[in-house]
Amino acid sequence: MNQRTKTGLEILQAAALIGILGNLLLRHTPWGLNAFLFVATFVAGLIMLMWRRRPELLTANTIALAGAMTFFASMFLLRDSIELRVYDTIAILVIMGVILLVNFGVKAHVAGTFHYAAGFVWSGLTSAFGPFVLLGSDIDWKAMPGNKISKSVFAVLRGLAIALPLLLIFGALFMAADAAFEGYVNRALNFDIDIIVSHVMVTSALAWLTAGYFRGAIAEKFVPVAAATASTAATHSSDKSTSFVEKVAAEPADNSSSLPDNATILEHINRSDPPNKPEAEPAKKRDWQTFDSSILPSVFTLGTVETVIILGLIDLLFLGFVIIQVPYLFGGMEYIQQAPDFKLADYARRGFGELVAVSALVLPMLLASHWLLRREAAAKTETIFKVLAGVQIALLFVIMASVVQRLVLLTGELGYGMTTIRFYPMVFMIWLAVVFGWFALTVFRGARNHFAWGALWSALVILGATNLLNPDAFIVQTNVRLMHQGRQFDALYNSNLSDDAIRVLFDALPSMNSDDQCVVAYRLYRRMVQAREEGDLRSWNASRSVARSMMAEHVPPSSEESMSGCLLDATKPLPF
Repeated sequence: MNQRTKTGLEILQAAALIGILGNLLLRHTPWGLNAFLFVATFVAGLIMLMWRRRPELLTANTIALAGAMTFFASMFLLRDSIELRVYDTIAILVIMGVILLVNFGVKAHVAGTFHYAAGFVWSGLTSAFGPFVLLGSDIDWKAMPGNKISKSVFAVLRGLAIALPLLLIFGALFMAADAAFEGYVNRALNFDIDIIVSHVMVTSALAWLTAGYFRGAIAEKFVPVAAATASTAATHSSDKSTSFVEKVAAEPADNSSSLPDNATILEHINRSDPPNKPEAEPAKKRDWQTFDSSILPSVFTLGTVETVIILGLIDLLFLGFVIIQVPYLFGGMEYIQQAPDFKLADYARRGFGELVAVSALVLPMLLASHWLLRREAAAKTETIFKVLAGVQIALLFVIMASVVQRLVLLTGELGYGMTTIRFYPMVFMIWLAVVFGWFALTVFRGARNHFAWGALWSALVILGATNLLNPDAFIVQTNVRLMHQGRQFDALYNSNLSDDAIRVLFDALPSMNSDDQCVVAYRLYRRMVQAREEGDLRSWNASRSVARSMMAEHVPPSSEESMSGCLLDATKPLPF
């Protein structure tokens, strides 16, 4: 049994165990403890397979990325916010794609954004189609030592295939002949086939995807290995089939030495030597690590003229917008409110999302423009790019300041309070500010290959800090503070946030007016009823646990009628 077969069998074993565990854990929602255990087991299986079969893949980068995966999985134990769970899941999937790069000889810390995107796409492809190669090519089933056992197993299966129809026929006849026998058979076979099929399908799907990903992460590249094996086999076959006499006959005969043009020795000496031919430049070695725009025809790359036109025109557009925004930024709230035909709500709401989109689009545009720069005139074009891109980033920071100002207006004393669709874009803007600073430190200094790694970890760190901040609780705290300053409190929205905000809601309940108290109280009661229906240990989560404890302590178990009455008549006192 060769090493590829052993590796393939270990991948199948690990995938089968993870598939069974995933079926037992992930069937129950909302995810909490079950998601953490599944991801932790997945990471442990990946690390174990790398350690046993490809220890050279266990680099410091791989271990750090595996640790980040485990961290974001642990956030399912801490937070209940649906937005955070979605972002944490995306982070885990992105990390899975980056981990695959090391198997292609690409170092993640000096890879580019293209490598990360390719790794993400490849992780999906190998998860879906990798098991076909694993089962059909990697594992040599005929060379397995259990070949005799396999024959016995297949013999048993053939016997069962023949006996099963006969059993069904005779069994159906016996059931039709005797009612007592029919009753025994019905009781013995009383199970829900849909549930069994569901378990089999979920287990198989998880095991299939896991096996495909593990193969893409640790299996050696199939094409080089197959080519080397075929070449070696062909050489041995040729050597064995050729006799000694045939080998001697195939050797070229020694030709007599002769000078060019059949010249004599004296004529050859008197001739002058021809000029030396210039040595041809060695062909540039291409690999995944040094993937750049030199692979493209020059018509698809950017020279000095194209760079000036593209970035110059965009800079002029940005400058025009910034000139209009400067008075609003530095004139203060008085200037904004005194502007003719100006509505604060329109100013704040209309521009926030659009400016966030502008800030997000600038980064991929600059990265693509820099990658497409023509390498023949790299020095001059690079200098022009740095100047124009630097101007654009400076103007973009002014635009981002405008975004922050609009967010302050939306969530401040004159605004409408904090919501998730305002909070998370602001976190995204913070990350963009960090990334643009990192872009200037790396790309402008000729170290573009370090940009993607720093941008990835800045995103992971900011997302991790956001998890620890507890966004839903922060949103409610902000809205309660505005309520104390005289702003209207949206009780329905705040009470519909996740269990992460329950403690803050309970603390703020006495300071609310009677209408808001009734809305919050009723929503808490309905949430408590739902929590009792979801009391499964697999969904355990710290926020949900605390919320259920507080609701069980403060919300009476039979207050449906009083809660509904509170909503109809706000003058009634709270039932708790």
